[in-house]
Parts: sequence; structure tokens; C-alpha cells
Amino acid sequence: MIHPSLLLRRALQADALVSGAMAVLLAFGAGALSPWLSLPQPLLFETGLFLIAYAAFVGWLGTRATLIKPLVVVVIIGNALWTLGSVALLISGAVTPNALGIAFVVIQAIAVGVFAELQFMGLSRSRPAATA
Repeated sequence: MIHPSLLLRRALQADALVSGAMAVLLAFGAGALSPWLSLPQPLLFETGLFLIAYAAFVGWLGTRATLIKPLVVVVIIGNALWTLGSVALLISGAVTPNALGIAFVVIQAIAVGVFAELQFMGLSRSRPAATA
């Protein structure tokens, strides 16, 4: 268990807030966004559904007085993998987004990568919780 640094707590909370906003945008706006971005509607919608659960989990995590360090590490690794996966999606040719779609994927990948870095820095500043 750790007592999260203020940086870690705020990075988790910001991640939850941004992920929640993206979840709503994608889950409810997939049909409208798909033609604008030239990305498949099911990909956008299912990503939105995943982000609903992710945002709820990270939001909950960001409110705890003490954190289970491995859960924080899972979030950081997950964010790093999301960033790499987003880039890999574009490179793979599995989707053919237009310029706006490419920008959308790249910008969200950068944002998620920044969250991973901030969370990593915040974790390194956190201190161990006293054990009973």
C-alpha cells in the first residue's frame, strides 16, 4: 500500500475525467463521428464502452486515501500500451482514417501517454503506507 503523492492523485483524477468525457463522446457519438473521422463506428462505440468502465475504475482509484501499488502500475502500463496500440492501429492498415481521424487518434494517444508519464512520476513521489 502507498500514500499517493498529490501528483499521482491528480493525474489519476484527470485521467478519469478525460477518459469519462471521451467515453461519453465515443459511446453516444460514434455514429456521428465515424464519417467525420473515417474510423469504423463499432471501433469508436466499443472503445467508448470500455472507457466508461476504465474511467469509473481510475476515478475510484483516484479517491482512495491509500492505494494498492500494483493497481497503479496496471493503470500506468495500460496507458502506455494504449498509446503504443493507437500508433500501431494507424501503422497496421487495419483502419484507413482520413487526416482528421489520424489527428484524432494521434492526439488522444499523446494525451494518454502524458497521463502515463505523470502517473509514473507521481508514483515515484508516493510514500509507503505504514503497515500494522
